[in-house]
Amino acid sequence: MKSTQVRAVCPHDCPDTCALLVTVQDGVATEIKGDPEHPPTGGVLCTKVARYLERTYHPERLLYPLRRVGKKGEGKFERISWDDALTAIATRLKCISSRAPEAILPYSYCGTMGLVQGESMSSRFFHQLGASLLDRTICASAGATGYRYTIGASVGTDLEQFQNSKLILIWGANPIASNLHFWTRAQEAKRRGARLIAIDPYRSLTAEKCHQHIALLPGTDAALALGMMHVLIAEDLVDHDYIARYSLGFEALKQRAAEWPPERAADLCGISVTEVVDLACVFGHTAKDGHPVSIRTNYGVQRVRGGGMAVRTIACLPALIGAWRHPAGGILLSSSGSFPINHGALQRPDLRMRQPRTINMSTIGDDLLRDSSPAFGPKVEAVIVYNSNPLAIAPDSAKVARGFAREDLFTVVLEHFQTDTVDYADIVLPATTQLEHVDAHAAYGHLYMMANNAAIAPMGEAKANTEVFRLLAERMGFDNPCFKESDEALAAQAFNARDARAIHLDWEALKQKGWQKLRVVDAPFAEGGFPTASGKCEFYSAAMAEDGLDPLPTHIAPYESLASNPMLAAKYPLAMLSPPARNFLNSTFVNVKSLRSLEGEPQLDMHPDDGAARGIVDGAMVRIFNDRGSFVAKARLTSKARVGVVIGLSVWWKKLARDGKNANEVTSQRLTDMGRAPTFYDTLVQVETLAA
Repeated sequence: MKSTQVRAVCPHDCPDTCALLVTVQDGVATEIKGDPEHPPTGGVLCTKVARYLERTYHPERLLYPLRRVGKKGEGKFERISWDDALTAIATRLKCISSRAPEAILPYSYCGTMGLVQGESMSSRFFHQLGASLLDRTICASAGATGYRYTIGASVGTDLEQFQNSKLILIWGANPIASNLHFWTRAQEAKRRGARLIAIDPYRSLTAEKCHQHIALLPGTDAALALGMMHVLIAEDLVDHDYIARYSLGFEALKQRAAEWPPERAADLCGISVTEVVDLACVFGHTAKDGHPVSIRTNYGVQRVRGGGMAVRTIACLPALIGAWRHPAGGILLSSSGSFPINHGALQRPDLRMRQPRTINMSTIGDDLLRDSSPAFGPKVEAVIVYNSNPLAIAPDSAKVARGFAREDLFTVVLEHFQTDTVDYADIVLPATTQLEHVDAHAAYGHLYMMANNAAIAPMGEAKANTEVFRLLAERMGFDNPCFKESDEALAAQAFNARDARAIHLDWEALKQKGWQKLRVVDAPFAEGGFPTASGKCEFYSAAMAEDGLDPLPTHIAPYESLASNPMLAAKYPLAMLSPPARNFLNSTFVNVKSLRSLEGEPQLDMHPDDGAARGIVDGAMVRIFNDRGSFVAKARLTSKARVGVVIGLSVWWKKLARDGKNANEVTSQRLTDMGRAPTFYDTLVQVETLAA
């Protein structure tokens, strides 16, 4: 048998963006493993991607176009030809666009992080069409906005430096489940004598393995950071030279921090004063002794009302103690801003004849139920979904389902499997997986440009996203030459090779090697040079003031908590978090049986005291509910959850849950303080034993 090895990339929404080696024998992928030469991957894959072949060759792969024959939501379809599918789609879109092109809405996110399959030909198609724009907020926009006000861009500590840190705060992150290769570095730092401290309302797998776990209340991260600032300044544990040279607004910050003695912060966070003081002291003294201090924060922090401000406040801490002086010091939220991506060349916004409206993907439930109005514009008449599963992942799920159930809504879904969203589609188009197409990748957890080569031919009649939108463009009569560009040509445009960070880039060479590190300095802000307007870390942000926000770090109370809404808390006294289950990635991999069997079924972690107060025993089926809806899970009584907080590991396909629902039945469509992002972790519920 003829055997070859193909260089590929993990496409999923994860900071690690692993380099893959795919073994192919006679056109069939037989093995997938991590590239041992790629420094971030180091030859190791997570449990999910190690089973990627199970997903690619899954017996339930969608391999042919389908047309709905039952009611929306029933999931009944008949096979049709590509010609029939494209004709049906183009006919409907032409009819709508002739009257109101903004009544057509694309809905996509990070089902693939690829720059070619994720944003190139699809964006060109919708720009030429004049469709509504989609504000892609559902994961990172609040934190990215707060971080940008402070640091200037999504840049930070290099992943490959963390093992040299002496103290690592893992803040609102569970890297064992969602950032494995950072965790490998943190473990190496631990072996070298570093102290690891987890800050998280939940004692996650990561928190269990750190030296200390600080279990603050959800939505109080900014209060803890402000309490730390108070102690750092009062105890003179700040780096005055770094502050004077490379920061802006310290005197104003000093006054703000004075309002946050550790007693106030501790009370709001639901932790002890000692925890606040000791955290600040170990943070400040470690830096004062000349050792690298770093923070790895993640997007869990920002999924509350004040989430953007929380990230902004935490991002001020490294500059206060001069942590940026060291390559292994500072903070990392995302490295995505390090990449010189040619978004304009890929997406071609110049194709738009005018500026259309923007619809927020996080409020899709409300927006699909709106009628035409001067404020909103035309009613949404068609949705084209790709790289996403909104019926499972969008908040306030009952409204999302009602919106997609509209008989007058034309829905097209590009997918690998019959997801919850596919059940509501009028036309289903089979999409290729990562092993079946070409792509180029940046990363948000390391600094390597990546190339994905197609390892196998498309299965069945599956087509790449790019090919689908090329064919639709042809049916719509779009004759701009940009719609004829091949995937290889698109991939070659993905990075700006004139930028100093990527000037060494050659697409053909990148395909051969699979990856190439950006040319960046080891310590990005050792001597200032922040990508803010001032060139400094902005403790005081004039841009925030101009945008109507508090220009200084502050705490913004959650929408739903005992402290901010006691009347609601009297009715629904438990705060609910819904972080990723270890063996799922958002709603991806839920239908892979070997992975789903590891999770068992939807579970709710709750403290034994909360269980006892409700007569709930370990293993009991419980109903979790509030005014928005309810879902069912198996109770797991554990001290991993602090009193007053329950954890519903997510995101389950609704059709694979016992009651056909998941945690997003109870989450809200309310948005964050900045970045217009969802507030998944700003949710109060009650829990009761499920009636027999």
